[in-house]
Amino acid sequence: MTTRLPSLVVTRPEAQALDWVHQLQALGASAITLPLLRIAAAEESADTIRQAWATLAEQRLVMFVSPNAVAQFFALRPSGLSWPAGTVGTTGDPPPTSVLAGATGPGTVAALRQHGVPAQAIAAPHADATSFDAEALWRDALSGLDWQGAKVLVVRGDGGRDWLAGTLGAAGAQVRMLCAYRQLGPAWSDYESARLTHILARPGAYVWLFSSSQAISHLAQRLAATLPDSAAVLGAMGAITTHPRIAASARSLGLGHVASCAPHPAVVYAALQQGWPASIE
Repeated sequence: MTTRLPSLVVTRPEAQALDWVHQLQALGASAITLPLLRIAAAEESADTIRQAWATLAEQRLVMFVSPNAVAQFFALRPSGLSWPAGTVGTTGDPPPTSVLAGATGPGTVAALRQHGVPAQAIAAPHADATSFDAEALWRDALSGLDWQGAKVLVVRGDGGRDWLAGTLGAAGAQVRMLCAYRQLGPAWSDYESARLTHILARPGAYVWLFSSSQAISHLAQRLAATLPDSAAVLGAMGAITTHPRIAASARSLGLGHVASCAPHPAVVYAALQQGWPASIE
């Protein structure tokens, strides 16, 4: 007989899920993908995004709510344009001509760096922050700046929280929202549907990793439509979430064992090791 920790089921959109699985496996974790979100470009916003690039230097802050926001915004970057030169970080008070790229978490920071945004132009929570969200971004990087009359562009998906936009607006900023993508439910292949069936047959052998409350809702809807007793199935599930609000969503939908931690593969693996006993096989 051997003992092993449960496998992590990574539910992010496919490309991000694969990256997370590779990182988790490199740490020694067992992990598989089962995306519960699909990302689609908001095609009606394509011209607006191109126009935003043309006037990017007029912005004080371009806030990206997720790596998907970064991907969709940079996918429509006109040829020859890059992030405005001469940007500065958030130490002190940047001049009005500087353009900050806002990010609430390490995944978004990494996406911005991959697209050539200088590190000193990125405003983000401290690396050792206890949570990665709009509140932490405001506290750690933005609250000390003068926002009176400043232009802010928030690049986001459909839906989501407006806390930061409201806070910046109350501080005097001129905030504009730009919907760059849509979050859709999963469109699984037969193989992925079979994978879900296998996971549900052995709930103790898997722990779901959720980075979105919407992903949890999609799973609950799928189970309710296909299983006669979906509440009991959800109650047998364990989950690790990457924010307390997502954990609250998981508990409200009836998941039995829920933990929350920062959105880093190493931290997630540590949470798995600390929160779930190894099974004997």
